Amino acid sequence: MGRPPKHGVDDFIDAAATIFAARGVRAVTLGAVADELGASNGSIYYRFPDRETLLRTLWSRSAERFYDDYRQVLGGNPTIADAIDSAAWIVDWCREKPARAQVLQAGSRTFDVEGAGTSSYDTEVIEREIRSVVATLADQTVATPDQIAFALIDLPLAAVRRHLQAGRALGRRESELVRGLASAILARPQAET
Repeated sequence: MGRPPKHGVDDFIDAAATIFAARGVRAVTLGAVADELGASNGSIYYRFPDRETLLRTLWSRSAERFYDDYRQVLGGNPTIADAIDSAAWIVDWCREKPARAQVLQAGSRTFDVEGAGTSSYDTEVIEREIRSVVATLADQTVATPDQIAFALIDLPLAAVRRHLQAGRALGRRESELVRGLASAILARPQAET
């Protein structure tokens, strides 16, 4: 019976994200990731046959983990309070996982080496889920669907973008700002009829 591997796929992906955040996509090579972990080249090639696979996996794992966690925070039948919490959570997630946030900020095209699809998650499903959440929340507020989508997605992304692009750490202030602005947009209840 062989011994368990010292480094799992997630370890390699975390190392790749760290390299990407510090030096960009060109620096993310199989050798650089192995060196970052102190792993053998054979162990990374066993999991990723080529750089393209590593880059695609870096993108897809980062996106999938983010959306899975976001869904849990938002919940299946969200309230306005859930929506406000999820908007602030995006900022908190980016502060707690700056390398993965850099990956998501860069977008899938950055990791799409040969023009093939880079992720196993379905963007159409996510868009459909977002439309459903917006419709659910529209029954709870006077905010328009565009305002709801803005508060849920665009507002927190705008709050983190400047910091991520400059390579600066996010503070707690940005989360508080997003929470306050999302509340101002969303926390206006429907009038009783």
